[in-house]
Amino acid sequence: MEGLTINEAAETTGWSPRMLRYIESAGLIEPPRTPKGYRMFGPGELQRLRTLRELLARFDCALSDVAFAKRYASDGELRAALEHWFEERPALPEGVASGDWLSWEQQKHQRLLAMEPAPRLTETTAALQSQRRRPSRTSRSQTFHWPSSAARRSPSPSTRCPA
Repeated sequence: MEGLTINEAAETTGWSPRMLRYIESAGLIEPPRTPKGYRMFGPGELQRLRTLRELLARFDCALSDVAFAKRYASDGELRAALEHWFEERPALPEGVASGDWLSWEQQKHQRLLAMEPAPRLTETTAALQSQRRRPSRTSRSQTFHWPSSAARRSPSPSTRCPA
């Protein structure tokens, strides 16, 4: 199998090994593995990483935005729920007087917050949490690299695309 190891791919692309693992766990690339389980980054994966960086810079998006877009495109139930939510308008609950609506909503939120259910873990979230438990060989300052000034406009993976 011909290709680059994760460290060689990181050096070539400017993404850190940790970010390459995140990109893979989000389902944005799928590097093949050697029989011993090592990732191998071939020309196709390197091209996807380059075009991903261009896409992020062009639309001023974060990796999480692209990962969510992939999930949105492949999950019909999520897509339908979001489309319904975007179209739905607030409506006065039945049996609540107009003047009491704000208080009613506040009380409902307080009751829901008091319940504090455990957050739903997605496969991506679970994978990220398991990666965070492993000791890291790099410092936090070495984990994220933006080599171009265009990409530096969005230094945080949590930055959102403009609406």
